[in-house]
Amino acid sequence: MKISKIIIGLVGAIAILTAAGYYYVFVLGAPQLDPPQEEADTGLKFQLATFNSQAMGAVRNYGVILPPGYNKNLQKRYPVIFLLHGGHDDARAYADKYAVLDVLHELYQSKKLPPSIVITPDGNDNRGSSPLYDPDYFDGPNGKVGTLIGSELVQVVKSRYRTLQEPQFWALGGLSSGGWGAFNIGLRYLNNFNILFSHSGYFTDNSGSQNSPQQIVQQLPVKDRKRLRVYLDAGINDTNLLASTKAFNETLNKLKIAHVFYAFPGGHGLSGADVGWNYFHKHLKDSLFYVGEQFNEISKLSATSSNYKSNNK
Repeated sequence: MKISKIIIGLVGAIAILTAAGYYYVFVLGAPQLDPPQEEADTGLKFQLATFNSQAMGAVRNYGVILPPGYNKNLQKRYPVIFLLHGGHDDARAYADKYAVLDVLHELYQSKKLPPSIVITPDGNDNRGSSPLYDPDYFDGPNGKVGTLIGSELVQVVKSRYRTLQEPQFWALGGLSSGGWGAFNIGLRYLNNFNILFSHSGYFTDNSGSQNSPQQIVQQLPVKDRKRLRVYLDAGINDTNLLASTKAFNETLNKLKIAHVFYAFPGGHGLSGADVGWNYFHKHLKDSLFYVGEQFNEISKLSATSSNYKSNNK
């Protein structure tokens, strides 16, 4: 009798734990146990905006973070950064989970990133958001997400905000499946984005070689390879993602595409200074610093070219 009660108790406890685990992962989306600490006031504001997407046949939203002083100097134009979320996320993820406002504030204060217009698209396809699958960051049976982000949203942003027009001043990056999405989309739209970056992403996808940045990048003409700038990192704990990123890094080396690659401690997970949301928060500072270097270099070259033309009229 006692044994049967013990067994029933164990079964009940397992059922409760299973239900709690299911709720934590599949309903709550596995929130970080020790999320990044946010400053009370950075002076920056995250806002959601909407537009009518012909590509997806629906009203879509995106997040926007305007740079400091945007509403004061009405003649000034700014570079643009698109940030793609991972699985079971949305347009709010960078603000709500990864404390991107803190990252931007720190980089602006240290002048490691020039003031920029930051856009966080909702990259979910027609299936919606789920921990069971990653978003389809391409044009496929679940919607034209590639066209949505790579072309349509670019035009919306250009029409609504004071952006610099040249693709050298446009960056597209993401974390996890958003890293794959950034390259899968960005490599097809180099007339819109010249700077691409990935945090613990992957470079092949089970949807086929047509959606594999590893394959797409090798098909680029030499002139496109020369204008491309790439940042890569991967967490050491993310064994498969690290291997995929290393392989892509080797391909970039062979193609002589300008890039940097880092393997950092940590990776995906629920808790730890170098894990999960903390990993992405920490290394957004690295990728956006790289982006800032590219923006500043292009600005200097543009200024030098303008001075040369002016002095030789």
